[in-house]
Amino acid sequence: MGVLALVFGVASALEVRGALDREREFRAAPACASVPVKASGCRWEQEFTVRRADTHRGERNAPPEAELGPPSGKPWEVTFPHADPVLSELERGDEVVGLIWHGEVVEVRDDAGRRQRTSASPVGWPEDRLGGALICLSFGPLAVVGGVWPLFARGSRRHAKAASVVRGHGVGMAGAAVLTLWAQSANDWPLWSIPAIWGPLALLALASMTAFVIAALRGDLDGDTPDTPATPEAAEPGATAPASGHS
Repeated sequence: MGVLALVFGVASALEVRGALDREREFRAAPACASVPVKASGCRWEQEFTVRRADTHRGERNAPPEAELGPPSGKPWEVTFPHADPVLSELERGDEVVGLIWHGEVVEVRDDAGRRQRTSASPVGWPEDRLGGALICLSFGPLAVVGGVWPLFARGSRRHAKAASVVRGHGVGMAGAAVLTLWAQSANDWPLWSIPAIWGPLALLALASMTAFVIAALRGDLDGDTPDTPATPEAAEPGATAPASGHS
């Protein structure tokens, strides 16, 4: 698990720069002067009629999707990362406006003015890639260290305890990364807020891990006390020795 997390973490980290460039390109794209006849880097708004909308709630591996019909031509299949706020309210026959960029619908707007990004939208990609990198790289290295450590210290309860401490803190750091991403997404904070929040939490977790590892190696975390040989109790005054079976 640690090795897989490392691989996914490195892959996500390598995609952050490309995601940033694509989002900047989208935000800087001008409006199309006329209806594009092929995929173009300009942005064009097209009216659609909803032919089908399905949130797929409760179904595994089935993202929310809609089928949008243009005034002419074949319908467009559009998927969404979430069902809210627009898709969940759509019904067959509703009118929406789709924002098209590079031949894909990247955003839809309903008649109430609410907007929702589709899965093809480049907005939010950098946060997703950075978040995935933080989660995987928080857990991966510590999981590898905590998993390999006992192999080099077989039979040592203290080293096994220290290794479990390392693994546990890896899970905790990954959890801190998840909470950081949730806070950033819920409050629509900028990208730099993710490392700004997660960094101090990670430092606290590493300091805690170091202290607990040292304590484990010293034996301070051992719950069992070593057995001590029993000592005969002192005889009470006036007590007599038990009678021997020999005369």
